[in-house]
Amino acid sequence: MVISLSATATPLLATSTGTLFDLFKAGGWTMIPIAICSLIAMGIIAERLWALKRERILPKHLVAQVWSWIKNGRFDKSKMRDLKNSSELGEVLTAGLLNHQYGREAMKASIDEAGRAVVVRLERYLNTLGSIALVAPLLGLLGTVIGMIKVFTVMRVEGVGNADALAGGISEALVTTAAGMAVAIPALVMHRHFIRRVEELVTDMEQEALKMVDVLHGEREIFTSTAAE
Repeated sequence: MVISLSATATPLLATSTGTLFDLFKAGGWTMIPIAICSLIAMGIIAERLWALKRERILPKHLVAQVWSWIKNGRFDKSKMRDLKNSSELGEVLTAGLLNHQYGREAMKASIDEAGRAVVVRLERYLNTLGSIALVAPLLGLLGTVIGMIKVFTVMRVEGVGNADALAGGISEALVTTAAGMAVAIPALVMHRHFIRRVEELVTDMEQEALKMVDVLHGEREIFTSTAAE
């Protein structure tokens, strides 16, 4: 029975692979840039899903932990270096703490400046992903136009009697359109998703940084019982 199932699965797999390859060939040369766009989009999506994890950007209880270090006199250069390298929030907090002695406004200005640099890193590759979402349908449309040109060329030269030639042009037109949309739709959805995530992370980061400003200037109390020593 096992041999029978394997023998049945092998031709099915070969047929499926052959069908995908035939579709790629039917789409013509415009399938190559569409495929490249697909690979780039998948790489960006995977990288941003990992890079924009909330626990990496905004570790829990980080402000409370820093305040605990400061109260206990343990916030030295080593701790500051570790804080800056720990996360994006840690980098923003470090910028503010370095200018604490110059007053509240100087501290907020330093936080804003560091925050802008962090935002640029959080939005890395998102312009490329958005461009792919725009370009992929245009590549599909280009393939559609090329396919239809081939159809009308065959009709002009040979008439409508050459069904195989007509089918080839129509197939190229349809396959490239479908491929372009298949790449563009998930790229656009994930681009919007990442933009929204960056906005939420930046807003929460600003709130945490301002919390530290208020605490250091005696305008807010903070609970440190949950902070890791």
